[in-house]
Amino acid sequence: MRKRAGNDQCYAAAMDEARGTFAVKLVPQKPDNPQADSAGLGRMSMEKEFEGDLQGISQGEILSLLDREKGSGGYVAMERVTGILSGRSGSFVLQHRATMNRNVPEMNITVVPDSGTGDLTGIAGSMTIRIEGKQHFYEFDYTLGGASDA
Repeated sequence: MRKRAGNDQCYAAAMDEARGTFAVKLVPQKPDNPQADSAGLGRMSMEKEFEGDLQGISQGEILSLLDREKGSGGYVAMERVTGILSGRSGSFVLQHRATMNRNVPEMNITVVPDSGTGDLTGIAGSMTIRIEGKQHFYEFDYTLGGASDA
């Protein structure tokens, strides 16, 4: 874990950085809406196992659309992470929003405000994911700057 100064206006305090790897299992799910499948929309359940500064598991749901010919698409997801982050135990929820525009990816993964529990209450931050071959890596910039009830 490293500390680094926040470069985002949302985070005035120095941020911690957690790094590591994760394994992911995606399982296609039957759409709730029969027209979703014909529209090209997909739904999957997601399970991850994190190693490194974040030790834990997650479960989530993904909605997606992909045009393989054009290399364009997008997905949204919600994922509850439970484990130990740099010695602190608890859980938090990550919200994913990603697009692929003609094979150029843009991804935004952020902690849902007030979703932290246990020692991770008040957590805020964002995660980036990098894939090399079949290996998944994460970098998680976060702060535990305490929640305000004001």
